[in-house]
Amino acid sequence: MSQPPAAQQHPQVVVLDTGGQYCHLITRKIRELGVYSEIRPSETPASELRGVKGIVISGGPASVYEDGSPQVDPAIFELDCAVLGICYGQQLLAWHLGGTVQKGSKGEYGLAYLDTRAEAPIFRGIGGRQQIWMSHRDTVTEVPAGYEVLGSTETCAIAAMGHSAKRHYGVQFHPEVVHTERGRQLLSNFLFDVCACEQDWNPRDQALRIEEEIRRVAGDRNVFFFVSGGVDSTVAFTLCLRALGESRVRALYVDTGLMRDGETEFVTRVFASLGRDIFAVEHAQERFLSALAGVREPEKKRHIIGELFVQVQQDILESGHYLDENWVLGQGTIYPDTIESGGTAKADLIKTHHNRVAGIQKLISENRLVEPLHLLYKDEVREVGHELGLPPELLSRHPFPGPGLAIRCLCEDAVRPVERLDEGWLAPLHSVGVQGDSRSYRPVLLLDSPPSTPGIHHRATDLINRLPGINRVASLAGSHAPVESLTTTVAYISATRLDRLRAADSLVRSLCHASGYDDKVWQFPVIIVPLGTPERPDSIVLRPIDSVDGMTAQSVPMPLPLLTEMTNALLAQQGICAVLYDLTHKPPGTIEWE
Repeated sequence: MSQPPAAQQHPQVVVLDTGGQYCHLITRKIRELGVYSEIRPSETPASELRGVKGIVISGGPASVYEDGSPQVDPAIFELDCAVLGICYGQQLLAWHLGGTVQKGSKGEYGLAYLDTRAEAPIFRGIGGRQQIWMSHRDTVTEVPAGYEVLGSTETCAIAAMGHSAKRHYGVQFHPEVVHTERGRQLLSNFLFDVCACEQDWNPRDQALRIEEEIRRVAGDRNVFFFVSGGVDSTVAFTLCLRALGESRVRALYVDTGLMRDGETEFVTRVFASLGRDIFAVEHAQERFLSALAGVREPEKKRHIIGELFVQVQQDILESGHYLDENWVLGQGTIYPDTIESGGTAKADLIKTHHNRVAGIQKLISENRLVEPLHLLYKDEVREVGHELGLPPELLSRHPFPGPGLAIRCLCEDAVRPVERLDEGWLAPLHSVGVQGDSRSYRPVLLLDSPPSTPGIHHRATDLINRLPGINRVASLAGSHAPVESLTTTVAYISATRLDRLRAADSLVRSLCHASGYDDKVWQFPVIIVPLGTPERPDSIVLRPIDSVDGMTAQSVPMPLPLLTEMTNALLAQQGICAVLYDLTHKPPGTIEWE
């Protein structure tokens, strides 16, 4: 298939960005199906969209009936092209064309089941009951005149609607995420049956394109990388190495003291295999631990780490010759980093990433940053890594957050007991979530039923949908003390707690590797929380999840023998009172707790 450069292509499908966390994911899924697509602001005039074959209106965190909410040019509905509204996009479609949108009696987050009620081209070959992924509270309660209801769930009476003659469709769920089991086919039906698109885009073989882009951005300048040793930064560095040669690329790894057990040694081995005299280690443990002393709030932690990274970078750059015009900074930033940091025009801030803080924004404004992977998602980065011949032990690694163990070490500033509720125990711990495309920071509901209880994941989803004050549900896998006696303690990041977390994380990874369980999950965060007793003040949270790109994630059950062995081993560690098992999907919970 011949393919002109993207800059010369005209998109067959345009995605209008209304601030949804999955906006870029929609575009990526369309490109995966072989159709070139671009993102535009939601208010793009209809006159600028003439000639496209399809328009997709993304989801978003706002309510269509509120002042200042993202809107579209109503004239787009008169264009000779197909329209698909997703989540907020369906609500916007209904709102502009005379339907009714209201706040639902309860939210619907995570897994749900759609029953199609009418035949339509968009559901060709995928009728009947099917698993979908929801993230909303507002809902369409009356379709516009001439439109019909195409599908519903137990909670949402109008989960899909359409007008086949106008080629207008809306779905309340998210077909672009992997957990909507027939979402890819729905998008394919929209592209090829409804829009009559032709394949004009090949999403594979990205390495050569990216290397050309690196040479264009870098020009005759050299590139200096602060690498983490994860998949993203290593692939980005290797691409620059191939594009520019060993003499023009350097890497430095900052040991923040927030790393996993054995991490620095592993990273050193990987980069030693890539070339000679291209890699060094900066030991900065004391600087980071001192800066984080007494800090509880997750966003403040991220800002401190991000800004300190920039300060450390600045010190290193000034100590060498990297500040002159011959050098630029390289990073392994990927799409989700910018999306969840409010990276699209109207996206709500879910959590600040260390590579999108003010210091990095300054480098961007000075045109001194190269981010080879900024258009790719994690699975695509791994594919590029395979193209480059990087070792499987690196490419198969579970993702690890840039701020390190700091955001897996929860802190509290007061002693608070758990509170008994009809549905469980309200733990006085707060975690970050994403509900209706917006950030939440709410307490955790603790169930004293074990994680192996039949139907417990479904129960957790239902509880989060019904109870507005929580965003996460965890199950008690084992404890030295009765659940009613657990309290939070005043606790911050310290060497003792980090060592405790490192030991727990190392144990979990070892057991998962030995059992083969790590091949069954996409990521397995291990979190320490200050919940316990005076003698054993901390507890460990297990968070095994399945995902493709980190935009959505599903909590994964663990085989009972492995869970039992892991729980007993963790409870034997000093200072650990209980082991909790996170049952929460994303949404409504983020993958990390902070």
